[in-house]
Amino acid sequence: MSHSSPPAPMSSSPGGPLRGRVRVPGDKSISHRALIVGCLSIGETRVENLLEGEDVLRTADAVRALGGKVVREGEGSWRVVGVGIGGLGQPEGVLDFGNAGTGSRLMMGVAGSHPITATFDGDASLRKRPMRRILDPLMRMGTVVLDEAPGGRVPLTLQGPRETIPIAYETPAPSAQIKSAVLLAGLNSPGVTSVFEREATRDHTERMLAHAGAQIRVEIEGAGRRISLQGQPELRARDIVVPADPSSAAFPLVAALIVPGSRVTIEGMMMNPLRTGLLTTLLEMGAQIELRNRRDLGGEEVADLDIVAGPLEGVEVPPERAPAMIDEYPVLAVAAAFARGETRMRGLSELRVKESDRLAAVAAGLAATGVPHRVEGDDLIVEGLVGKVPGGGPVAAEMDHRIAMAFLVMGLAARDGVRVDDGTMIATSFPDFLPLLRSLGGSFEA
Repeated sequence: MSHSSPPAPMSSSPGGPLRGRVRVPGDKSISHRALIVGCLSIGETRVENLLEGEDVLRTADAVRALGGKVVREGEGSWRVVGVGIGGLGQPEGVLDFGNAGTGSRLMMGVAGSHPITATFDGDASLRKRPMRRILDPLMRMGTVVLDEAPGGRVPLTLQGPRETIPIAYETPAPSAQIKSAVLLAGLNSPGVTSVFEREATRDHTERMLAHAGAQIRVEIEGAGRRISLQGQPELRARDIVVPADPSSAAFPLVAALIVPGSRVTIEGMMMNPLRTGLLTTLLEMGAQIELRNRRDLGGEEVADLDIVAGPLEGVEVPPERAPAMIDEYPVLAVAAAFARGETRMRGLSELRVKESDRLAAVAAGLAATGVPHRVEGDDLIVEGLVGKVPGGGPVAAEMDHRIAMAFLVMGLAARDGVRVDDGTMIATSFPDFLPLLRSLGGSFEA
């Protein structure tokens, strides 16, 4: 998928109930980190169930450009031969991350802490996303920003220091990307780097670094956490099995709840408590979801979900839940449209700096499909239509894969279906989105 790929309009329409068992792709957050930690380890890391979406493949390209060896050995099966901390090579060209916000930001922490010069760029969507909150702590650690687009955006060029400075840093907003960039930079410093977050965010970086042998300590302080990392460890290559992505599972999950008569099982979904905010919210709304076969997979708990369609009730979603479901608000808004009563999603400021201004894009999509709603500050309020959603469109995806997928899910149960102006970006995180939902009985045109 090139930066100039022509738009690919897509539509979905109501049909019969959804039925079947599915397994969604590997988790995108863990897939990025598996490649990065594999690169920084000594030895060979084997990764199974890696998400083979565009975003993760861009991170694989960046690892190769920095000296790591990355080989695909089969579907979802990859091998990474690392260079170790301090062993990155000078990239010959620009590190082009396409639409990959996570990959680019985490790699800024990696490259920016090594004595190399690296230029980061991406597609039109990534060029709109702010990077200053990543650059600020890196500059305190000795990284020099040689060039940047206005507002601290890509394209930008970083020059790493000869010796990275360990720091104690408090994140300005709940963001696993900021935290992870600082911790990954701290790996190449001679002391202890610590990050304090006032609200706990997804902890995949901490778990994976500990899995590879890093000395990392997590202390609970009120509602927040302080993570301390001893720099310059020798990370050991360890095999990684990537669990199913809760953010991708969200789409068949909500589809099964809103399409009358549906019964669907999602296998092996990750149950990390910092990633299950949507599941918690849907259960509060009265969703018929049964968790079975809980088990451990590579350090993460997973479970099978049995989902039965049924009525939903509006709820209030507290702001402190946002870090545990930051990518799932678009599809939660779709579920709320089919519920009875008002659903208020509070504290969504972080949505304004995702692939699009995701809060504005969701609101515009609801307007285009006839769903009453309003935005009050950083809150989104959706008035449920008790299953009688008009649909229609077209919905502007704004180059955002999750907006496109959320409203295509809506179309499976909306009276008039839903048209989305561009589904090209779906490949960044969920290349098999259409085939998987079609296998359950979903009706799409693309």
